[in-house]
Amino acid sequence: MRYGHFDDAAREYVITTPHTPYPWINYLGSEQFFSLLSHQAGGYSFYRDAKMRRLTRYRYNNIPADAGGRYLYVNDGGDVWTPSWLPVKADLDHFEARHGLGYSTITGERNGLRVETLFFVPVGENAEVQKVTVTNTSDAPKTATLFSFVEFCLWNAQDDQTNYQRNLSIGEVEVEQDSPHGSAIYHKTEYRERRDHYAVFAVNTRADGFDTDRDTFVGQYNGLGEAAVPRAGKSADSVASGWYPIGSHSVEVSLAPGESRELVYVLGYLENPDDEKWADDAHQVVNKAPAHALLGRFATSEQVDAALDALKAHWTGLLSTYSVTSTDEKLDRMVNIWNQYQCMVTFNMSRSASFFETGIGRGMGFRDSNQDLLGFVHLIPERARERIIDIASTQFPDGSAYHQYQPLTKRGNNDIGSGFNDDPLWLIAGVAAYIKESGDWGILDEPVPFDNEAGTEVPLFEHLTRSFRFTVDNRGPHGLPLIGRADWNDCLNLNCFSTTPGESFQTTENQAGGAAESVFIAAQFVLYGAEYANLAERRGLADVASEARKYVDEVRAAVLEHGWDGQWFLRAYDYYGNPIGTDAKPEGKIWIEPQGFAVMAGIGVGSGPDDAEAPAIQALDSVNEMLGTPHGLVLQYPAYTTYQIELGEVSTYPPGYKENGGIFCHNNPWVIIAETVVGRGAQAFDYYKRITPAYREEISDTHKLEPYVYAQMIAGKEAVRAGEAKNSWLTGTAAWNFVAVSQYLLGVRPDYDGLVVDPQIGPEVPSYTVTRVARGATYEITVTNSGTPGARGTLTVDGAPVDGNVVPYAAAGSTVRVEVTV
Repeated sequence: MRYGHFDDAAREYVITTPHTPYPWINYLGSEQFFSLLSHQAGGYSFYRDAKMRRLTRYRYNNIPADAGGRYLYVNDGGDVWTPSWLPVKADLDHFEARHGLGYSTITGERNGLRVETLFFVPVGENAEVQKVTVTNTSDAPKTATLFSFVEFCLWNAQDDQTNYQRNLSIGEVEVEQDSPHGSAIYHKTEYRERRDHYAVFAVNTRADGFDTDRDTFVGQYNGLGEAAVPRAGKSADSVASGWYPIGSHSVEVSLAPGESRELVYVLGYLENPDDEKWADDAHQVVNKAPAHALLGRFATSEQVDAALDALKAHWTGLLSTYSVTSTDEKLDRMVNIWNQYQCMVTFNMSRSASFFETGIGRGMGFRDSNQDLLGFVHLIPERARERIIDIASTQFPDGSAYHQYQPLTKRGNNDIGSGFNDDPLWLIAGVAAYIKESGDWGILDEPVPFDNEAGTEVPLFEHLTRSFRFTVDNRGPHGLPLIGRADWNDCLNLNCFSTTPGESFQTTENQAGGAAESVFIAAQFVLYGAEYANLAERRGLADVASEARKYVDEVRAAVLEHGWDGQWFLRAYDYYGNPIGTDAKPEGKIWIEPQGFAVMAGIGVGSGPDDAEAPAIQALDSVNEMLGTPHGLVLQYPAYTTYQIELGEVSTYPPGYKENGGIFCHNNPWVIIAETVVGRGAQAFDYYKRITPAYREEISDTHKLEPYVYAQMIAGKEAVRAGEAKNSWLTGTAAWNFVAVSQYLLGVRPDYDGLVVDPQIGPEVPSYTVTRVARGATYEITVTNSGTPGARGTLTVDGAPVDGNVVPYAAAGSTVRVEVTV
């Protein structure tokens, strides 16, 4: 069943009941200030770093799951309710939540009073703005009191959840009932000490009352659903001192029948230079001038409406870079709206802050951010350039890398380990994608340090060389790359051998000196090693390019000789030199990663879709037969039913979940792309639809998570709850599936000298038009598609037939019309 519907014209998903199978969320903000917001107003806000600059508190693993957020309580003549349903859970006569691009609205109505709240982070601002519209829909006058609520986090989200002996004594606030633009509450915990930042929560009218102490507002032994102050109908004017600081304003609203009133609430983050911290240094009163300026920019509904219009225009501009018009509305809405939107969210968040990632344990991933870049580089190439420099600056001189870095400091850390041997090659992938999109060859000369250490700067191209050489210099007895801690699959830990409960599989190595090898990294090296050779050649380094291609050929040969199991590619060799992913074993016979990536790299491709002897065709046929399910392709099959100490974490999951036979959606696009490489577009499109959320909307009661964004994992065919998704939003699936659909199924991808136009989508989409902006020119590409297996398109560019499938880049400002017949 469905719990809402798409509104494609508004670019929104409309949720029509609060009782979705799981909280369905949206992200607000795309620069420095971010909010996570569920359809029930749950979630939290932070500035840049979800760990180090958390503004509001959120408790994961709570009951119910979505407890805590920014709430608005209504006391209507003693009847207390919340328009978001949670936390009071009073029945509503009407409920609707609309998640749009960077904004959401939540509307609840009860007993003739309708309350609609618009939430968004304006472009260029470090604040969440909420516009509340209260309407009397009854035929009699109404007077009600609104009580807002946010709970401040004491900045460091991890410390906030653990260090109670200190934190229950440091909470501080200031209250400004008569601010220049209404009433304001300031969260200034630790501001007297080493911090230069504070938060403000304000309403654009003089509040009738306030509360800043959580225990007073909620009441001892109460939950948020039975908060004492809203039930009393009057604020207590409490001032937090230590304990738990909150922000709450009460506003009485009197309305005639049909009348509405609008209020604006602002939750903002401010910083002051050290010499401007205080308005009154002697009494240490916070300098509120920046806050007053912020609140002045959103003092009226008209200002808020203008900021929302600017936000919508911002997204219209971004999404005009790539769009498709076809007869398949689900395809169009995913390509034109939701997939690209999710790519931007993963650009901002990496894997750090969602309803499944707390924002505490992980920063920005080296591997993750390079892959995410593939999905957003066409939207914001200038920010992709900055991201590449940030990532490369955390690399080590030997070419290896930190596995993650913190967004606030941009410095690498080893909290979840390092030595993942696929990491270095992803930098080549990201840089190549950026240059193809932008034509900015100068980035290769940009001086970039190692480990952010001043004085170690070398040109970025040297970093790529170190990435390439790291794989060349770290090969095992079969000529395949060593796996290190793990490769792309963090849970395939071939040097761990853990028997200690709680021991990290990613940071512990109990068997040093092993020669465990990865066929996946080998395929990755063939693909991106060739890309490195192309970059070298275009820099005039013919000898470097030639040598690089020699190494690529060696590894390609090693894959075919030592990485082939007869019907599919092996996954790896373990610590003892035994093959993993072989038909000779009863479990884990075939793994998805090398099948997709090896074919993407052109290994064993043969002469086309009918070449039954080609390893690529055999491997992909085996994938279809053994890994296929209605919900996507499982990671390996059969799943492991016992702990395999030599394999590590992968065998700790129950069969069918996560890396143990789950549908890990991130790697499904590799097989989708691989099917287009061999000319089987129909099969590729079928795989695409199995995991793409818009096509799964009708089974939302099974899928459970949002029907507008990809999930990291869907439970596999051996799981108890097959088809159930987990971990939505922050997944490399977003970028890779956009690459798969936009560049390979629809077949329009940037290259160094022009756009490659090579559609492979099968007969279900007989015609479509792609509009693609590249390097300032607009390309209107109309495709007439027979869907014949193996057929490739013939092109006409501005009325003239051309050989091949490359449309040269045109001058900025021009429009190029391309007609393609497949």
